[in-house]
Amino acid sequence: MLKPGSTIGILGGGQLARMLALAGARLGLKSHVFSPVDDDPAFDVCSAHTRADFLDEAALAAFAEAVDVVTYEFENVPARTAEVLEARRPVRPNPKVLALTQDRLVEKDFVQGLGIPTAGFADVLDAEGLARAVERLGRPSILKTRRFGYDGKGQTQIREGADLAEAFRSLGGVPCILESFVPFTKEVSVVAARGLDGEFRAYDVCENVHEHHILATTTAPAAIGPETAEAAVDVARRIAEAAEYVGVIAVEMFVVEDEGRETLVVNEIAPRVHNSGHWTVDGAVTSQFEQHMRAVAGMPLGSTRRHGQKVVMRNLIGADADKWANILAEDGACLHLYGKKETRAGRKMGHVTRVVSRD
Repeated sequence: MLKPGSTIGILGGGQLARMLALAGARLGLKSHVFSPVDDDPAFDVCSAHTRADFLDEAALAAFAEAVDVVTYEFENVPARTAEVLEARRPVRPNPKVLALTQDRLVEKDFVQGLGIPTAGFADVLDAEGLARAVERLGRPSILKTRRFGYDGKGQTQIREGADLAEAFRSLGGVPCILESFVPFTKEVSVVAARGLDGEFRAYDVCENVHEHHILATTTAPAAIGPETAEAAVDVARRIAEAAEYVGVIAVEMFVVEDEGRETLVVNEIAPRVHNSGHWTVDGAVTSQFEQHMRAVAGMPLGSTRRHGQKVVMRNLIGADADKWANILAEDGACLHLYGKKETRAGRKMGHVTRVVSRD
């Protein structure tokens, strides 16, 4: 177990790293952020930062010597980066988890191997392979790049009459995965943590609404039956345990209703703190960010108890953040701005959380 005064190395310097550093500071933990970007928002709040390429092995070695443990704010860390760091310092979650979640096909195989339902899927390496996959899975379906997709990027819908060759080219001609359409009624996620000693704690299952493929709102708890919520947490637990996971993990799922019965289908795994867990900063005893820092430091996990009857988090996308003064004037609104220097359409600039009937 690390003690207060220890340094957590964080790969990536965006808003998630920023909130990790702020949460760690409450526990007396220092944060050293490593990022190739000149003006990442985490640089403003960490105790040290390194600006270098993720494949600069000399910089990585120096970074490792300056920290006690390494974690990351996003999953697309180059495999070589993780190898260089793991040879010098513990990396949590472990690099095997990175390899698992960086490739959608590998991830789907892993989840199904645990006996957990996913959408039907097929590997697609070329336009001819896409045609065969569509014949098997039908339309509508969704074609996704196997790597480097998020917030709707790196995917396209395959509808009736779609030009399959053009659809494959539109994603760059890289290896893809075709997923069958899931007729879901709700999108939910479980944000949970697993400690170094195997302790597991989950927050309330939350319900997510997306707009233009970007998370718009998260509400906790989700409007689902108690048995469904229990099953969702069990899915997250099984995934975390099978991956020997340490840290905060998010598992996104679809809720499908059939004759009044709710079932769950896993969509994606995020091996990090997650946008749908931002509500925990103001809406739970221990935020997901503090929980992650506790876990990777080997500290005891904190309570995941929710404040109030429900909590609603809304992302501030692009110009939404310009309404900061109105939000600050609203009684009970908790504003978080990420310190990004440029506002762009579709860019997450901050979020606002509202706790209903705070206890």
